[in-house]
Amino acid sequence: MSKFGVSPEKERALEARLRTLQIHEEDLEETFIRSSGPGGQHVNKTSTCVRLVHRPTGLSVKVQSSRSQGLNRFLARRLLADRLEQQLRGAESPQEQQRDKIRRQKQRRGRRTKQRLREQDSERTSDR
Repeated sequence: MSKFGVSPEKERALEARLRTLQIHEEDLEETFIRSSGPGGQHVNKTSTCVRLVHRPTGLSVKVQSSRSQGLNRFLARRLLADRLEQQLRGAESPQEQQRDKIRRQKQRRGRRTKQRLREQDSERTSDR
C-alpha cells in the first residue's frame, strides 16, 4: 500500500531523491491545515493542506493543490526537495539549468527579430 496515494515507482523515486539530498523523515515537521479555495464542503471539513518544515535548514513549503491529503503530502516533499536542491546546488540545479536554457532561447529569438526588422527597414529605405 502506498503511503501517499501515488504509484510505488514515484514513491520510490522520491525516497531515493530525499536520501541523496540527506533529507530524513525525522527532520521534517508536518502539519495539516484546512485548505481554502474551491472544493466545497469537503475542503471545509478536512485538513488537506500540508505544511512541511525541514528543521535543519528552516525551509518551509505549503501545498494545497489537491483535495487529497496523501497526494499533497507527496507534492510537499517533492517541492521541498526541489527547493533544497536549488539552495544547495545553485546554478547547477535542474531548475536553474532549465531557466538558463529558456533565457538563451529568448535571447536568440530577440536577435533574430531585430535582424529581420533591420533588413525590412533597409529594404524600405532603399526603395525610396
